[in-house]
Amino acid sequence: MAKLLTKEMTWKSAVFFVYSDVTNKKNYAVFKKPTLTETIRLNRLWWFGHVQSMEANKIPKKVLYMNLETTRLRGRPRSRWQDEVREDGRPIGGKVWMERVYNRVEWKELLRTAGNRHILHMAME
Repeated sequence: MAKLLTKEMTWKSAVFFVYSDVTNKKNYAVFKKPTLTETIRLNRLWWFGHVQSMEANKIPKKVLYMNLETTRLRGRPRSRWQDEVREDGRPIGGKVWMERVYNRVEWKELLRTAGNRHILHMAME
């Protein structure tokens, strides 16, 4: 009985390895779910829209537009959060996507269609 059970487990694990060649890209396409990078980009855009709709005296909005009086290090400048948001918003709304933030219904629809159509999956330069 023990030998039979061992052979059966070996056979099952061999079958598992045959089907494990499916890549994550194929899995996301089959299940129509956003990838991790798409989810991060959508959440970043959602938070940006949330902060933009706040009053000017709220802390998150003050921090978003705060200028620090420091000098940058030598070399390539580090990417800022605002730069990333700008790059994420470009594929979903063109050049005027930041104006759509102030219309709540239009902004929600824009984010919903970006999530459903996997627009943010494009590689960013």
